[in-house]
Amino acid sequence: MRQSLQLRLGQQLTMTPQLQQAIRLLQLSTLDLQTEIQTALDSNVMLEMEEDDGGGETEAADERARAEERLEAANRDSDSDREVDRGAEESTIPDDLPVDSGWEDVYDNFDGSTSYSRSDDSQAYDILDNRSSGEQTLHEHLLWQMQLTPMSEVDREIALAVIDAVNDDGYLSQSLEEICQGLDPELDAEIEEVEAVLHRVQRFDPVGVAARNVGECLLLQLEQLAADTPWLAEARVMLRDHLEVLASRDLNQLVRRTRLSKDDILAALRLIQSLNPRPGSMLRGVEPQYVIPDVYVFKREGRWRVELNSESAPRLRINQQYAGLVRRADTSNDNQTLRNHLQEARWFLKSLQNRNETLLKVASCIVDHQRGFLEYGDEAMKPLVLRDVAEAVEMHESTVSRVTTQKFMHTPRGIFEFKYFFSSHVGTTDGGECSSTAIRAMIRKLIADEPPRKPLSDSKIAQLLRDQGIEVARRTVAKYREAMSIASSTERKRLI
Repeated sequence: MRQSLQLRLGQQLTMTPQLQQAIRLLQLSTLDLQTEIQTALDSNVMLEMEEDDGGGETEAADERARAEERLEAANRDSDSDREVDRGAEESTIPDDLPVDSGWEDVYDNFDGSTSYSRSDDSQAYDILDNRSSGEQTLHEHLLWQMQLTPMSEVDREIALAVIDAVNDDGYLSQSLEEICQGLDPELDAEIEEVEAVLHRVQRFDPVGVAARNVGECLLLQLEQLAADTPWLAEARVMLRDHLEVLASRDLNQLVRRTRLSKDDILAALRLIQSLNPRPGSMLRGVEPQYVIPDVYVFKREGRWRVELNSESAPRLRINQQYAGLVRRADTSNDNQTLRNHLQEARWFLKSLQNRNETLLKVASCIVDHQRGFLEYGDEAMKPLVLRDVAEAVEMHESTVSRVTTQKFMHTPRGIFEFKYFFSSHVGTTDGGECSSTAIRAMIRKLIADEPPRKPLSDSKIAQLLRDQGIEVARRTVAKYREAMSIASSTERKRLI
């Protein structure tokens, strides 16, 4: 074997720690970025929050110093007068001043443990009881009513099982046999007992809760109405005996089966439509989700402008006091640690600056492309893909994808995620393109304006879109309609 030396030239892409940090910050949402900034502040002594130092702060400090000097001079001239006044005050002010209320009237007594106790009540309560817990859920509302209802221990266990089986819409998600099988065998409960407890739970608020089907839910609500309610008997007959025909919206079939006139049936239908088929929706208990926009879009002097949200993340800077402790010629461990912190702080600030610049550049490109949407709404949305923005801002598509993920834009039409402005396109008769978002808006508008007794079918909607120059198939209309959670023409049909 012979040894030799060879020289080769080559290029390769290396992910430096600084580049990795920049990419990671670029794809973070606003809330995650705030957490990342707080972590950097806690771990790096070279970083600090940038405070708003006004230009006139120094002058204000000098003015305060001069005022203090004048005050001290005046105080020296009136020392004797103050001593006389102080003696008079000490002779007139009592030791115990009367107050309007006692401390215990405002603040609760703290007993030194993990709970507080009221001065007028012997029962202890948790420290978190005074905090707002948001909207009450359906299960919490039902449990609260169950606790107020006198029941035996066995009935209470059955009621707990029944309430656990109620879904968010207020319907019973399990059969009585399944609920009975899930009970403790020691209770020795029969299915008749479970049904009896179910009827008691069905009397709880909201009316119609714990029903096994839609017909039972609506009948429970009819039972709560006054006996002299107009068309109450007709509505009960239709729900109890002709629910399937009522669901098919066949008015002629209802007339034949119920032997009622069309006017009577329509009057009973108005009463049924006043009921709530999803009683549990009244108590969703969903916490509100707040969105912090990354950029603001507004129109000024006839032009659309984009600005970063300066309040979405705190502004940082290098702590000059610690940075001044770094010595170039010192090789001690402490000095090396300060150098490392200073370099990391500079990298972090540079990554934040690059993130803001990239975010503003991509947002500006989106706004320039979607001016029609800002002016006229969804129907004027243009087709846009990541490649178009990447070519416009001279970046890679992966970078644009990171920027547009979990980033939000505040516009006069609402707050939208950056991804909302990207959509596929459909060809038009004149050779142009139309955004899928615009087509959805057109479909929604056509359905909103359709006659309730004769709704538009998917084929008819496709034909109307072709008349407007948009080539779209019937199955495409059906796909867009289902994506918007719009029912079919048969389900949208209304008898009144």
